[in-house]
Amino acid sequence: MGSVAGFAIDLLLSVVLLAAFVMIGGVLWGLLQGLRGVPVEMDAGSDAMIAITLVGTGLGALTVYLLRRRATREECAASWRALWRKSTWLAILVALLATTGFSMLVGLLAQQLQVEMTPSNLVLSEAVAKHPFLLLIFAVLIAPAYEELLFRRVLFGRLWAAGRPGLGLALSSIAFALVHEPPGLGASQGWNMLMLWAVYAFMGAVFAATYRRTGTLWAAFAVHALNNLVAGTALFASL
Repeated sequence: MGSVAGFAIDLLLSVVLLAAFVMIGGVLWGLLQGLRGVPVEMDAGSDAMIAITLVGTGLGALTVYLLRRRATREECAASWRALWRKSTWLAILVALLATTGFSMLVGLLAQQLQVEMTPSNLVLSEAVAKHPFLLLIFAVLIAPAYEELLFRRVLFGRLWAAGRPGLGLALSSIAFALVHEPPGLGASQGWNMLMLWAVYAFMGAVFAATYRRTGTLWAAFAVHALNNLVAGTALFASL
C-alpha cells in the first residue's frame, strides 16, 4: 500500500506544482505587460499562455523528479551504458512501430465511425505555424525529456522498484492519458476523448515497457522523441 500511496503523492504533487508554476508565470507576465503599458493577452491559444503552460509543466515535472526519485550517479552511468546495446535499439525500433501503428489504426477506426479526433494540443497549430522549428524542438526534445522523468522514472519507477511493475505500467499510462486529455477541460469529448485516451495510454504503456525491458530511461525518451517527430512532421504537412 505504501508504494501506491507514494505514487498518489507524486502525481498530486506534480499537478499542484504544474498549476502553481503556471499561475506564477501568468502573474509575472501580466505584471511585466502592465509595467510596459501593453494590453495583456492571456487566452488559451496566445503565444504567452502556451509558453507559460509549457514551461510550467516542465518545471513541475523536473521538481518532482529532483525531490522524489532523483537518479544516483551509478544509476545514470548504468543507464547510459545500457543505451548502447544493440538490443536496446531493437527495442526502440519495435516500440516506435507499435506506437505509430496503433495511432494509425485508431485513426482509421475513427474515420470508419465518422468520429473526428480533436486532441487538446490542437491549440498549438497556430503557434506551430508561426514558430515551427521552436515548437518542433520542444515537442521532440524538451517535452519527452520531462514527461519521461515524471511518468516513467518517478511514477512507473516507484511501483517497479516496489516489485509491482504491472500496476505501475497501468497507473502511469492512465495518468499519462488523462494529463494529455483532461476530462472536461480539453477540446475532446465522447468517443473522440475515449479514442485519444486509448492512444495516449497505449503510448505510455509502450514507453514504460521499453524502459523496463532495456533498463534505461534513454530508450523510453528515444521512442517518445521519435514518435513526436513523426506526429510533428504529419502536423506540419497538414498546415
